[in-house]
Amino acid sequence: MIAAALEDNDWHEDAVSTLLALADRHALITSDDLRREMRPAPHPNHYGAAFTAARAYGYIEPIGYQTSTALSRHRGVIRTWRRKTEGAS
Repeated sequence: MIAAALEDNDWHEDAVSTLLALADRHALITSDDLRREMRPAPHPNHYGAAFTAARAYGYIEPIGYQTSTALSRHRGVIRTWRRKTEGAS
């Protein structure tokens, strides 16, 4: 019961909203950007789930890859995204 009370139930929706704001301000966005802008996710997999949801809603699209600057990612490869434009598939 206590664990459920401490869970951040709004994180996912806040993350998708933050992704949209980031995509409006920057030509490219990554999970590193989301990590800098948001409070920590309840689980590391939630970052990817937020991007997946934003893509499913038609808000963003993947355009490439780059090396992460986040220490927790150990310079691993991450996807780069941009705001989806009208008419893009």
